[in-house]
Parts: sequence; structure tokens; C-alpha cells
Amino acid sequence: MFDFHLHTKVSFDGVGTSQEMAEAALKVGLKEICFTDHEDYNSDPTKESNLINMEEYSRAYDHLDVPGLIIRKGFEFGLTTWNQKELTHFLAQRPFDFVIGSIHFVDGYDPYDKKYWEGKTVQQAFHRYLEQTLECVKVHDDYDVLGHLTYVCKSVHNPTHEPVRYRDFREITDEILRILVSKGKGMEINSSGVDRVGDFLPSADFLRRFHELGGEIVTIGSDAHAADRVGQYHKEALEIVKDIFGHVCTFENRTPIFHKL
Repeated sequence: MFDFHLHTKVSFDGVGTSQEMAEAALKVGLKEICFTDHEDYNSDPTKESNLINMEEYSRAYDHLDVPGLIIRKGFEFGLTTWNQKELTHFLAQRPFDFVIGSIHFVDGYDPYDKKYWEGKTVQQAFHRYLEQTLECVKVHDDYDVLGHLTYVCKSVHNPTHEPVRYRDFREITDEILRILVSKGKGMEINSSGVDRVGDFLPSADFLRRFHELGGEIVTIGSDAHAADRVGQYHKEALEIVKDIFGHVCTFENRTPIFHKL
């Protein structure tokens, strides 16, 4: 029904055009999508960032129209401990429907970089990522949902190729989730991990705990960077959120809309 995490060529790592992605969404039966290109910052402020060209963004989306499909405009912001002002500045450039806050860098490295894993056990690599996530959600307020909480595990350099499990990181995970709940933030269930580690990012156990702690906002995203992955595993994701929450959310003008399942 909905895919609220899509990247096109507007993102530094996207390969599909906005038209291709929207047509693919309609083809797989989606009713509503949101484009969420990368406005990404390294946790080390001296290193290069991957930022959106706003003129390119406007050309890609402002006149995009695919009959039968609702198209929203958003972005995925790379949260760090130091870039709150950068987020405020970016939000002031134009209206947006939706903002994903994600952590892509820890100690100057993306977990996709082999250097991130050097000198760490898998448990240490997972835990350090969650530590950085906790540090970021403490200081950031102006985003709507936390993206792919367990992103770290889908790296090709994860030697186990297994997902992060809530039971192994209960204490720090609960700290993160309580902050999200207290700030009125949501969580995303991201399907990009299914092919990599055999589960969603995060898996259902994280979402269930989020709901137990009072969390209500949940979105579904494929994290597609090409047309062939738009809406991937969205039916399976819907079943998970239906079981836990009884609804799924979309966003318009930064306001959640609850769809009963």
C-alpha cells in the first residue's frame, strides 16, 4: 500500500529516475509513496558529506504526476551529534511532507566500510552503532521517524550476515526507544535487510518493544535505490505492523496519518 523510503538519482547512490520509481510503485499496487533522498553527513565533521542539490530535487519531483498514485516529498537526514543547525537550515528551504532521521556513520565510518569493523567483534560493532544512535536521538528533535534502527547489520562486512536481535541489546535499545516515545517520534520498518540478513530493519521484536513503551507511529519503507526494489516485501511488512500496531502511518506536511489495518 505505502512505501515511504525511496531514493532516486537525486541521491548520490540512487540509479532510478523519479518517473521510473513512481511507475514501478503503481505497477506493484502501491497507493502512496514518499521520495526520501539523502541529505547525509559524516559523524566526523571534517569528512565529506553527501548532500541534496535542491534544484535537481525540484526538477525531479515538483511536476511529477502519476495518475492513481499519491506522491509525497521528503528526505532522509543523516543524524550526527553535531548537525542540528544543518537540519534546521535544510528544512527552511522548502515544504516537506516527511523526514527520516537515520544514522549512517559512526566514528567517521559507514558500516559499509570495512574499516568500521576492524578491531571489533560483531557484538561490539552492533553495540557501538546503537551507542551512536542513542547519542543522536538525544540531541535531535526535528525529524519524524527513526530510519532502519539496525542498519549496521546489513553491511557486507558483517561476518555473520545475521540481524541485530533485541534480546542481545535490551538496555541500550530501551533507552533509544524511550527517547523516541517521549519526543513523539516514530519508527520505520525497512525491508532492505530481508535479502541481506533475512529480516527487516529493525526486526519485529524491536517494533513490539517500541509499542509496549508507548510508540504508535510506524512507517514502511523499501529503501529502494532502483525501480526493481520499490515496494519490496511491503505486504510482509504490513502483516507485521498489523499484528503489533493495528495500523500503519503515512505523512503529509510533517503530520502522521494513521491507516487502520
